[in-house]
Amino acid sequence: MAKPPLPTAPSAAAVPAATDTVDALAHVHVVCAEPSIANHFLAELRDKEVQKDSLRFRRNLQRLGEIIAYRISAHLSYTEQTIQTPLAETRGKLLHDFPILATVLRAGLPFHQGFLNYFDQSPSAFVAAYRIEGTAQVQVQVDYLSAPSLDERVLILADPMLATGKSLVQTYRAMLRFGMPRQVHIAAVIASPEGLAYVAREIPEANLWVAAIDERLNEHAYIVPGLGDAGDLSYGSKL
Repeated sequence: MAKPPLPTAPSAAAVPAATDTVDALAHVHVVCAEPSIANHFLAELRDKEVQKDSLRFRRNLQRLGEIIAYRISAHLSYTEQTIQTPLAETRGKLLHDFPILATVLRAGLPFHQGFLNYFDQSPSAFVAAYRIEGTAQVQVQVDYLSAPSLDERVLILADPMLATGKSLVQTYRAMLRFGMPRQVHIAAVIASPEGLAYVAREIPEANLWVAAIDERLNEHAYIVPGLGDAGDLSYGSKL
């Protein structure tokens, strides 16, 4: 059973130029750094006119989840087995074990569904985590966590927006009560350079997959240019 190599660092053009950030991003892969249909889906996600259609917004999140799931699948383990067709036997490569798919409620649900469309036999884990607004420093509260055993499993933790990275780090650490995975992939649609560097430092064993790395965080710790609140755009505004 061969284990393909994990993804290597992207080209310099795909990562912000600050040296302290680049050094931390040894395992980041930027999906939209090269031309593909993923760029079209990402552009529609950002467009404030297209965002008025919440169904299309959710579908584009789902599509990007599918694309990133496919890219991650090239770095998983497969077992060659004999397959019986209606005409003859042949050999095929089957996924050794399906990864555990975890996401942060509620914004992560459409993105998560994209991964589930490809890894259709995967168990799922769900975390309710949110930022506490109105404080000098960004604080994160984790209220709910449901997961199967993670021991020696592949874990894919997906959240569409990686801003400061604090919610992802706290979510991952909270999940470790369910066991230590043998391989970790963290996936986002849009990330800030600061958030990526923070996650890379705090979870060095993780491979990071993003559609795009944006310019910066603003004074409110929102990603610029970003796309807005993915949860509100998917499911409606909240009080």
